[in-house]
Amino acid sequence: MMRTAWNPRTLAAGAAAVTVLLWASAFVAIRSAGDAYSPGALALGRLAAGALALGVIWAVRREGLPPRTAWRGILLSGLLWFGFYMVVLNWGEQQVDAGTAALVVNVGPLLIALLGARLLGEPMPPRLVAGMAVSFAGAVTVGLSMSGSGGSSVLGVLLCLLAAVAYAFGVVAQKPALGRASPLQVTTFGCLIGAVACLPFAGQLVREAARAPLPATLDMIYLGVFPTALAFTTWAYALSRTTAGRMGATTYAVPAVVVLMSWLVLGEVPGALTLAGGVLCLAGVAVSRSGARGRSGRAAAREPRPEKVG
Repeated sequence: MMRTAWNPRTLAAGAAAVTVLLWASAFVAIRSAGDAYSPGALALGRLAAGALALGVIWAVRREGLPPRTAWRGILLSGLLWFGFYMVVLNWGEQQVDAGTAALVVNVGPLLIALLGARLLGEPMPPRLVAGMAVSFAGAVTVGLSMSGSGGSSVLGVLLCLLAAVAYAFGVVAQKPALGRASPLQVTTFGCLIGAVACLPFAGQLVREAARAPLPATLDMIYLGVFPTALAFTTWAYALSRTTAGRMGATTYAVPAVVVLMSWLVLGEVPGALTLAGGVLCLAGVAVSRSGARGRSGRAAAREPRPEKVG
């Protein structure tokens, strides 16, 4: 019984759930820290905290350097997803309301599925397509219900769209690297590359940290340790055991979790339209992942396993 409960499929599902919960909490933390930190400074502070936490774990586990064949994917995902995505998303969330940002960024999973099929040769089974359509409808519903009048700008929408594109290309670049290196190696060095790419914002970070209130700085550190270091590692673990398209579809649960967190933690009671959108998001994720038991297991068996390095 115990062996069945902790099989790789169960662990991957648990890792995906941790990722969704922590990424949902990041929306609140970004909005809070963004009052005191500019987009680039917040991204650098977050990535520096994440790289430090990951570096300690990587050193303790003695996993060594990733193999040479994994570096292309790590470099691309580090620049696009860890670096560019975080700066542009922070900037976009300062220009538009949370509902509009969530709506536009949720184009990302659709792009991941299309790019995965095109560049990685991943299948797009009917259940995945149907589930993503249902979830996207739910994300649109949540976004529209949470959008405040006059809270959006053309620049903000374009920035969030750029973030979604960078997110999609970063995930697709990361997938092959996970066939050659461990999730911890891919996440640690991707985060480090992102932090190095954000070093031009170091001066801003020092100046803003000197005058920022303590809660904003703690939010930035939280973003680095949990939604970055922990959640990106659990994401990489789950992604290494399924397709990029199916993992992208899983993130459609984030808007529903954000609604629930706002209700429980902030006391913001969602309206009927918001609740309906959240239910659609979760239903779409359930549909997209149903029927994947046998197929994803066989696909995982055919994929190369991460190499043990160090």
